[in-house]
Amino acid sequence: MDRNRLQHQVACMRRSLFDQGYLDEPFIQLEELQDDANPNFVQEIVTLFYSDSARLIQNIEHALNSRPIDFNKLDDYMHQFKGSSSSIGAKKVTNECTVFREHCSAENAEGCIRSFQQVKQEYAILRRKLEVYLQMVGQAAVSQTA
Repeated sequence: MDRNRLQHQVACMRRSLFDQGYLDEPFIQLEELQDDANPNFVQEIVTLFYSDSARLIQNIEHALNSRPIDFNKLDDYMHQFKGSSSSIGAKKVTNECTVFREHCSAENAEGCIRSFQQVKQEYAILRRKLEVYLQMVGQAAVSQTA
C-alpha cells in the first residue's frame, strides 16, 4: 500500500476514534510524548493499560461473585480501572466506570453486574479498535523509513 494512502487511512481511523467517543484528550497528550527517542511510547503505555485492565477486571469479577458483596472493595477496583482508562483517554470506558461506581455507592448489586457488562463491552471494543489503529500506525512508520 502506498505511503500516502496508508497515512490517510491512519488519520481517518484516528479521527473516527475521537468522533465516535472512544478516545479523548489524554490520548493526544500520549501521542505528543512519543518521539524519535521513544518511538513506541504509545504502544507501550497501551500495552500496560491492557495488562493492568486484565488484572482489575479479574479482581472485579471475583469481588462481584463474593458474598456478601464488598461494595467498598468493588469501588476501589473500579476507581483504579477508571483512572487507568482516563489516563490513556479511553472516554467510553471511563464513562461506564463512572456508572458502575454510582451503583456501588447505592449498593446496587444488580446495577453493578449490568454496568460491569457494559464496562467490559466498551473495553473490548476499544481494545480491538486500538489494536488495529496501532498496527496501522506501526505500518505507516515502517513505510516512512523504507
